[in-house]
Amino acid sequence: MNGKTFQNLMRLIASEENIKLAYRTIKGNKGSGTPGVDKRTIKDLPALREEQYVRLIQKQFSWYTPRPVKRVEIPKPNGKTRPLGIPTIVDRIVQQCILQVLEPICEAKFHEHSNGFRPNRSTEHAIAQCRRIMQIQHLHYAVDIDIQGFFDNVNHGKLIRQMWEMGIRDKKLLCIVKQMLKAQVVLPDGTRTTPTKGTPQGGILSPLLSNIVLNELDWWVTSQWEEMPTHYEYKTRQMTGRSMSPFSNTIPWLPDCITITVWQHTSA
Repeated sequence: MNGKTFQNLMRLIASEENIKLAYRTIKGNKGSGTPGVDKRTIKDLPALREEQYVRLIQKQFSWYTPRPVKRVEIPKPNGKTRPLGIPTIVDRIVQQCILQVLEPICEAKFHEHSNGFRPNRSTEHAIAQCRRIMQIQHLHYAVDIDIQGFFDNVNHGKLIRQMWEMGIRDKKLLCIVKQMLKAQVVLPDGTRTTPTKGTPQGGILSPLLSNIVLNELDWWVTSQWEEMPTHYEYKTRQMTGRSMSPFSNTIPWLPDCITITVWQHTSA
């Protein structure tokens, strides 16, 4: 992950222009009317003058202490529930301010074949890439990897190290992200808990943080299968592939929470 490093990001994050953009973005989101533990929504901020809410957010960055996150259980189609963490509206604006500065930096570091939770990308992009591989490279096996409870098991220390390796070297910003990850969670029964791992689903920064965690895996897969020297010469770079089964070598660090399924595509 060599490249440019960034050490003075907080100046951009706490700038008046960035805060105003974050406010407009949050206001346009459907979830802006959902209250956190303080029962405030985006509708409570217009009561302040523009310069007042700008100073309010800037004050958060000077000595950031996140408010508790409200835990909500959302039903899933299989009968189970998905835990969502809802930050307060002020914390959501703080996270949006950080996202607007971090996202362009991380986008330049992410793998081309990574499509989830990224701007201007969707499932259709992933499908198109798969079809291209099937038609041009004649590869017809798809590996489906499911990480059970991924958001709930993100290692905080490793995440911060990965951000550092990606060139995000602003120590104050990294401390703020660490504080966000350790924000108390208010459970539906009113009890509070302090997480030691995981990043709450429902947080604005969580999708970006999840991609940072998985970025290392994306590039590792590329190094093992896309860029691995082959036994035979092919006509084009696009035809590169190993002439042996990709599962002939085991992955020693593969955790038990990862499930791998292999699918074979057959033409009609």
